[in-house]
Amino acid sequence: MRSLGDVLYNFHWIVPGRSARSSQAYAGFLAPFLRRHGIRALINLRGPNPQWRWWHSEKRVCARLGIEHHDAMLSSKRLPTRNMLLTLLDAFDKAAPPMLLKCSGGQDRTSFASALYLVHVRGWIAIADAQAQFARWPYLHLPRRNQRWLALFPAFACTEAGTRPLRQWIERDYTPEGFKAWLEARGEPDSFRGLYDPAMGL
Repeated sequence: MRSLGDVLYNFHWIVPGRSARSSQAYAGFLAPFLRRHGIRALINLRGPNPQWRWWHSEKRVCARLGIEHHDAMLSSKRLPTRNMLLTLLDAFDKAAPPMLLKCSGGQDRTSFASALYLVHVRGWIAIADAQAQFARWPYLHLPRRNQRWLALFPAFACTEAGTRPLRQWIERDYTPEGFKAWLEARGEPDSFRGLYDPAMGL
């Protein structure tokens, strides 16, 4: 049965007992929220944010509970670099189960990361389940115009990778410029704001 906290923090299991997804747990409820679900690793999809108190608080809570804390930067509006995607896959591989993926609202970046997680661990046979992670209900994925690329990425990756595993394709062939061209060729030039620029943090 879902608790009030599960509803409040948009919590859902991706693979029961192995991986879950949620929004940011604020207001001092992070510790009981993590304990309730037996989480052993947290992957923060908002990246390192040492200038914000929530990030320091999150790291302190995880350290106190003996929970791994991994940072993986994603933008919901800008196309990811190869390194951003590989950092995310590395976090999947390092994180002790059950792990929790979370961004701010648990709707957009978390849907994207959850989809990639399923393909990463199960292969392309999981593409339908991966695409289902972008559902409006129960995940509340209601993308703005320049966030539509998120749900289009799995189809792009599956088409371009062929039979190769997701990581191998990303390591060898993925470029944000290639994804941009793919989106534009399919009439989706406004489905993203631009390319992510690590130097500018945009």
